[in-house]
Formats: sequence, structure tokens, C-alpha cells
Amino acid sequence: MASTTTKSAYWRGVRAGLPFIIVVTPFALLFGVAATEAGLQLSQVMGFSVLVIAGASQFTALQFMSENAPTLVILASALAVNLRMAMYSAALTPHLGPEPLWKRAFIAYFLVDQPYALAVQEFEQKTGMNLPEKTAYYLGAMSPICPLWYIFTWVGAVIGEQIPPELGLDFIMPIAFLAIVAPALRTLAHVAAAFVSIVLSLALVSVPLNLGLLIAACIAMAVGAEVERRMA
Repeated sequence: MASTTTKSAYWRGVRAGLPFIIVVTPFALLFGVAATEAGLQLSQVMGFSVLVIAGASQFTALQFMSENAPTLVILASALAVNLRMAMYSAALTPHLGPEPLWKRAFIAYFLVDQPYALAVQEFEQKTGMNLPEKTAYYLGAMSPICPLWYIFTWVGAVIGEQIPPELGLDFIMPIAFLAIVAPALRTLAHVAAAFVSIVLSLALVSVPLNLGLLIAACIAMAVGAEVERRMA
């Protein structure tokens, strides 16, 4: 029975992740194109995606590389954008933290926006899931998404110049994050945190190294927690 429920959780995760294919595919294509146009070799483009596997920080680093920014600035900027993964990790730890170290390391490598958002929503709605089911669900949600990131990064790098600019692939990034955030706005605390993060992100846009995003995220989390505490 346990094996059956674990398999069911995995395939439920796969089905939940499938719609994000329409977002991840052009997003990866766009990175492959942009990285090639910036002068990176195919091996460098693929190494970038395999080692980092974080689209937003990859684009951030690529932008600074194109501007010949110092290496320290490139690394710090990419890290600042990717520090949201620390928040993701903190949210998943109560659910997946008891897993062995090697499993946690595997999950941490594939900790990306879409599977995280799906998993947190699933774990909150289905409170009776055990540890193997939660892990299986997360891996299932990741399965249709992460492999395609590698594949279509390669496709974009190889055939990038043949993709017509009229396709407007650059609109994919905001669409991807809207698809992640919108379903999570279920309570006043969520809405308050989102509102504060938007306002502060715009107000702090001039802060160097994209640190304004991190400051906005931390303050927004505090506001959301306080709203939730007062409502309770």
C-alpha cells in the first residue's frame, strides 16, 4: 500500500508540473540564445545551466558579463537573486528535512521555483501526506521541468540565430513568475507580503547588486508573518 501511495504521489506531481512546460521551454530557449549571443561557447552555456540551474540568476549573471562587470559583482548579483532559494529551503524543511543527507542534497540541487510552489501548495492542502509521499510528489513535480531546462538550453544555444525575434521569447520570464505567485495569494497575509514586496522592490530598484530584491523579500516575509500572527 505504501508503495502504491508513493507512486500515486509521484504521478500527481508529474501531472501538476506538466503545464509549466509551456513556460520552461521558451525560457530555456531564451537563455540558450542570449548566452550564445553574449559570446559563450556551447560547453560554457551548458555548464552554466547544469551547475546553476536557476534561470533568473543565470540571466542576471549573463547581463553583467555582457557589460564586462568585475567577477565579484557578477557573482554577488547572481547570488542576491538566487537567495530566494534559502527561503524556499526554509519552507520545505519541515516537510522534507527528515530525509537522509543524500536525498536532501538531490532535492536541494533541483530546488527551483515551479516544483517548490507546487509542493508547498500540495503539502498545505493535503496534511496527511507522509515523508515518502511528499518526497515523491516533489520529485514528480520536478520531472517534467528540470530535464527540459537542459534540453532546450542546448537547443537555444545551437539554433539560436534561427529563432525569429518576432516570437518575443523575452516575455516568458514575467509570465513564469506570475504563474507561480498568483495561486499562492490565498490569505490576507499572502496578499500583504506580495504587496509589500512589490512596493519595496520598486522603491529599492537603485540599490546596487540587486540587493533591493533581497531586502524587499525579507521585509515582506516579516509583514506577512505579522499579519498572520494578528489574525490568529
